[in-house]
Parts: sequence; C-alpha cells; structure tokens
Amino acid sequence: MHTVNQSEHPLNQTDRETAFILWYEEVGIHDISLVGGKNASLGELIRQLSGQGVNVPSGFATTAHAFRYFMQRAGLDDRLRELFSDLDVENLSNLQERGRQARAMVLHTPFPPELENAIVAAYTQMCERYGASDDDICDRLEGTELQAYRDYNCGIDVAVRSSATAEDLPDASFAGQQETYLNVYGIKPVLEACHRCFASLFTDRAISYRAIKNFDHFDVALSVGVQKMVRSDLATSGVMFSIDTETGFKNAALITAAYGLGENVVQGAVTPDEYLVFKPTLKQGFNPILDKRLGSKEIKMIYDEGGGKLTKNVPVPNRDRHRFALEDDEILTLARWACIIEDHYSEVHGSYSPMDIEWARDGVTGELFIVQARPETVQSRRSSNTLRHYRLKERSNLLATGRAVGDLIGQGQVRVINDVEDLDQFHKGEVLITDKTDPDWEPIMKKASAVVTKHGGRTCHAAIIARELGIPAIVGCGHVLEDLRDGQEVTVSCAEGEEGQVYAGLLPFEIDEVELDSLPQTRTKILMNVGNPQEAFKLSYIPSEGVGLARSEFIIANHIQVHPLALLHFDQLKDKAAKWDIHNLTEQYDHKPDYFVDKLARGIATIAAAFYPNPVIVRMSDLKSNEYANLLGGRQFEPDEENPMLGWRGASRYYDPKYAEAFGLECEAHRRVRDEMGLTNLIPMIPFCRTPEEGRRVLAEMEKYGLKQGENGLQVYVMCELPSNVELVDEFAQVFDGFSIGSNDLTQLTLGIDRDSALVAHLFDERNEAVKRKIRRVIETAKQFNRKVGICGQAPSDYPDFAAFLVELGIDSISLNPDSVLKMLLQVAETESEVAASATSGDLFCKGF
Repeated sequence: MHTVNQSEHPLNQTDRETAFILWYEEVGIHDISLVGGKNASLGELIRQLSGQGVNVPSGFATTAHAFRYFMQRAGLDDRLRELFSDLDVENLSNLQERGRQARAMVLHTPFPPELENAIVAAYTQMCERYGASDDDICDRLEGTELQAYRDYNCGIDVAVRSSATAEDLPDASFAGQQETYLNVYGIKPVLEACHRCFASLFTDRAISYRAIKNFDHFDVALSVGVQKMVRSDLATSGVMFSIDTETGFKNAALITAAYGLGENVVQGAVTPDEYLVFKPTLKQGFNPILDKRLGSKEIKMIYDEGGGKLTKNVPVPNRDRHRFALEDDEILTLARWACIIEDHYSEVHGSYSPMDIEWARDGVTGELFIVQARPETVQSRRSSNTLRHYRLKERSNLLATGRAVGDLIGQGQVRVINDVEDLDQFHKGEVLITDKTDPDWEPIMKKASAVVTKHGGRTCHAAIIARELGIPAIVGCGHVLEDLRDGQEVTVSCAEGEEGQVYAGLLPFEIDEVELDSLPQTRTKILMNVGNPQEAFKLSYIPSEGVGLARSEFIIANHIQVHPLALLHFDQLKDKAAKWDIHNLTEQYDHKPDYFVDKLARGIATIAAAFYPNPVIVRMSDLKSNEYANLLGGRQFEPDEENPMLGWRGASRYYDPKYAEAFGLECEAHRRVRDEMGLTNLIPMIPFCRTPEEGRRVLAEMEKYGLKQGENGLQVYVMCELPSNVELVDEFAQVFDGFSIGSNDLTQLTLGIDRDSALVAHLFDERNEAVKRKIRRVIETAKQFNRKVGICGQAPSDYPDFAAFLVELGIDSISLNPDSVLKMLLQVAETESEVAASATSGDLFCKGF
C-alpha cells in the first residue's frame, strides 16, 4: 500500500488553522482542535511510528475550520441553538425529535463550493497516488455521461470516518457517537459521506453523550477522515487493547479478531476470537500468547458491489468458524504494535496511557494495518489504591451465562428489547436484554442496572460502554433472548471470573473495599494459592509476593478434561462416546497431545504472568487414580485402587513406564512457559515424593523433556507432606531447591487420620504437638541447607496461634487462599513486631514448645 507524502512543503500554523484539508502526514496528536481525536491520532501514528514498522493507511482530513465555515456561512449555528433551547436528553421522544431536525438541517444545507472543491481535489490526488486510473474508459465518454462516470466510478475505495474535536480524550472516548462509512467509491459518494458525517455530530447518541459528559454542543466541531480502505473484507479485522479490559491488568494486550470488515466486531454483531499476550516478555523477544479463545464468528461484513449498498453481511463457512482468524505470528505482530503505540502515547502524555486500537488485515496484500487508535478511558482511570470486591452472599437458579464484562453485580427487572425503535419502553433500573447494542442505545444504557447481549465479545460496543458507565454486562450470552422474559427479577453477576451468570431473583450481595496504601511490609512473604487461571489477573491486585501454590490438577480437570494417555493413544480408545467428545475438544489440533500441552501451558502461563516477576510455584499434577479415571478416556488407563489417597499419585507416577510419557506432556508445558514465553518465575513443585531417590528419578525424567535443574535459572521444589519428607529433610534438601509444607496431608499421615472421615474429624488438628515438632524440624533443617521453606496449607488462616508459631520459627513464606491474604498480612506484621520486641528484651521464645 502506497503512502501519500504531503510533508515536502509543510504549512505554517496560520495556514493550518484556516485550511479546509490537511493530510495525515501534516497532523499529530496535538492537533485535536484542528482535525479531531481520531484524525490527529492517525497522523501521529504515521508520522512517529511508521519507522518502527507500524502500518497505517494514509489519507486526509477535513478540518474543524471547514466544519465551522460550513455551519456559520449557512447560519446553522443560530438555528440549532434555537432548536436545542428546550432539549431534554432524559426525555427520549424529545431527544429523538431534536436530533432528527438537527440532522435534517445539516443535510439539506449544501457544502460551500470552495469546501467541496477542496475535498474533490484531495480525493483525486489520493486516487492518483494509489494508481487508480480509468483513462481508457473516460476517453470514450463525453458531456454528462463523462461527468456521471467520474462522479460515481472513478477513484479508489475509502473509509470516511467522523472525528470530533472532543473525541478520544483520556476521560471520554465518544466511541461510535458519529458515523463511519466503509467502501465509499467515487467523487460524489465521498462528498455525500462527508456531508452525512457532518450531520452525525447531531445523532441522538452523540447529543446525549455530550450532555452526560458536560460538553457544550457548539464547542465541538466535526472533522472527517478519508482513508484508503484496507481490504479486510477479504481477510480479517478486529479491536485490541494494550490493557486487560476487565481487570485493568497492565501487562497484557487483548486482541479480538473476526472475518471481514471490523464493524461487526465493534458493534458486537459477532462473537470474535480473543487472544491474550503478555507484554513484558514479548518486549524481550519471547512469544507469550497466554490464551486463545475461539469465537463463533457466524457472519462477516464484505463489500456489496450492487444494489446501492456499500457493505453487506454474509454467513461464514463452518470450516472458518471453527478455526482461529489469526496465525500466531500475526497475533504477536499486533501485540508488539500495541506495545509500541502504548509506549509512545505514554511518553507524549507524560503518564501511563493504555490504548484502544482497531486493526485490519488486507486480503489482497496480506499486510496488517492499524486503522484507529485512541486512549482507553475506563481502566486507565481506575484507582490503584483501593481494592473493591463484589461478592454474592447466596445463589439461585442459573438462567444464562456468557462472557463477563468487569467484576460488578447488578440486579433488577428484565426488559427485552429487540429493536432500537422500542427504546422508549425501557425504564431506569431495569436489566437490558438484547441481541447487541450500538451507539443509538446509549441513552437507555445509562439507565440500566446491567446489560446482557446475545452476541459480542469483550471489545464490542456494549462491553466498552458498560465499563465506562460502571455497570455489569454479559456478552455473547447464547439463548438469552429466549430464556428471559420481561418483568422477571434477576441478578447479573460478573464477580465470579470470566464467565458471567444471570441468576433468578434479587440476590443479596456485598461490596468489600480495602485501602492498599496503608498496608504494612513483612519479612515473612505472604503468597497466594491460585487455582483458576481465569481469576489470576483480578487476584493479582491483592497484595502478595507471588503464588505459593497453583494446582495443575485444577487446569487439567476443568479446562483440559481429557486424560493425557487418551490423547497419546487416541486411536486405541475403546470408549466411543469419550472418543467423540475428545475429537470435538481437540478439533483445532492435528496432533492431539498438543491440546494437553497447549491448554496446560496457557493456564500456567496466565498465572505466572499475573504475578510476574514474583515467584509462582506450580504443583505438578497430583490427581489420584480415581480422579484420573473420571477424565475423558481415563478409565482405560487407570487401576482400581482400594485407597487412592495412598496409592499411585504424585512422584510415583512421573517415572513409571505406564505414565512417564504423560508426565512428559506436563514437562513440555512447563518448558514452553519458561523457554518460549519467557516466564522464568515459574517454579515446578513435585507432590507426594516418598524418598530422595524417587526425587532424583523425577528430576531425571524432567531433564529428558528439557527441564534441567539449574539451567535458565530453573528451581524445582518439593511438597513436604509425608513423615518421610521430615525424617529425611536433610537428604531431600540435597535434591530439591525448596520445600512447601502441606499441612493437611502431613497432619493426616502423622496422626493416622482420614481427614474426610467424620468419625475421627475431631482429632484432626495441625496444632497437635507431633505435627508442630515435624514442622519445626523441617524449617530449621531447610535453613541450615539454605533452602526456601514455606507452607501452603489452610492451618495458618484457621488458627492465628499456628500462624504466629510459623512466623516465630522464621518460615520464609505463608501461602493462603485469596480471601485470607489481607487478614494474614496484618496478623503476620503484628507477630513480627512482637517477635522483634521480644528479641530486643532477650525474651525470645517459640509458642507451643
């Protein structure tokens, strides 16, 4: 794609302020008052970042001066002020009537000849630059036929976009308030599209939004961008954010993609693919794609070559719906551009500036392009000093699920609206249920307690506006239009991870707030137990120094769902039903074991990324044989044990010829996270390791699959949960780099108690003298050998005196469930203060001994 270069004879400032047309190469981010936010940003990208490989299609912008010249010359300002004298944006019929009349005034007022000529000249120059020529046809025509042909058929296809001077600001996006026209071709259509863009300054949603944001309607001018179309109708397009849109996690870039022109993604007409990339190690040269989520992508918008329409939607073939719209190298390229753009704007603004970016891939050339970039306006303004957590106090019948937007809870009576014409039926405080929203819906969205849409992804219009308005939303919610009815009372919860839930009834919930800047520092590291990767980014805001326990078995059971040996020996599976289910789960993978490695690696990587660069200790799989058997295809490969708790679990599996190749898949996932994604803060931990020799055999197996202890900083920890781990702690210290005390199993095996038995439950107590003596021995011996030692059991959060006992022994870390972290932090700080005071007075002692 060619670049139009107009910078050889730059205009002085006076000429710029009185010009009707400015080329993108002539404007930058400081020219919002001249060409609006969108056009100023496009010019900034072309001028400043093209040298870093960021591709942006060229074009030109009509100026704010051109708009004001048009308005003033026709006397439109005075007429519109009179029209808006009794404007009431809270009265929907009043808003709609005033908006309709305002747009009609603008559309029925012709452009001044000098403005029209400037637009025609600039578009003609674009056509010449891009090599569009129909001279052979024009030579055969004359008179009115020639003029008509030139007006409608000569030229190049362009996007005509509105760009207001109060748009794409850090505290107000104005996203989608004015119109955009795609696949505009020919002089007359370009002029008509520019005229309609001028009129769109007075769409109902734009009038309402300006009123909400306290902008004067007549202080805002409208610039129009005319930009060479990227032929994404033949390929793919989407939206990306340089920040995680739901949690505000700054180190991830979120990319969405679907087929065809990008309007469907923006509007939420399709559920796109989603990709998550970790920025810090991406900048170091690694390939850290943390997650890939397949969207349904049912339709795509393409050029309409006939019938008077510019674009049309057509179905996407099934084979394309079930594959990702982007290759990995394209995902990484887009994420790198997001980093470059974010870094540049952060430097320009003098503070962190996450970005909302639209991209497209040209189906003719195969090139990727950035077609818009604006500041992200929600998470960037979020307070980092206050931790707010919404929590349902009870649950009821689950009515619908979809993609959660944000982490809030809302409730009210359902209002199903299928058409924009029915917006006047909506009442304040209701839950809006619809197929999708667009900017025309914003006047009622601000009245909603929650929004639920059938289609859409995390970057669609409904999601963006819901975040900005501070209300919960669930998008891509399947059969919601059929499942919910008007007047039904529901609770919409986005506070339970990535999946949003709609529950029956008005359920009680609570909001916890903690001020983070007043929390103490402790010598004992407070770590967190994390199971679900989908909650990791949100949990990263809870003050901790890393993850003391992430369970691989949670990812295997809940996200992978398939026995690893069933993937390795898929053709030999006897269970036909399980085989069919596995086939459906793994249809994206030519080599089925890659499914296991990919899913496990991405789950582990997401947790490691959330707490990077702090350590993240991931326990390798510790499912028992009965639990493995419940995985798809698992019964064929698992024994029937009388006591699985004490049987074939943990380390004993890893080197066993009957399971070693499956353990190899786990090792490959860890290697990929560390070596390919660059997340070297990952520390694998071996569970239920009965002897030091067994530990050495496991390390030898790991080395076969590229995990060599000490190489690339690799440490390997061991769970200390067996009496043998305690008795031989000095020998285990020569095999492993650290210990994590599993107080539950250690108590069970020390006291000979089945912790699941109600008959002896009263005897299960980690504070038993026998257990405490073992823990003391482990901590003291580990320190003698300069090994890290922590605890990841429940006991410290249940028993304050037990936590104090651990702190006084000098344990390195205590890892707890998220809801116990803050309480434990305060308790540990108090205990450390008491220990320090006792040491000063010479009265140091250890409680319980």
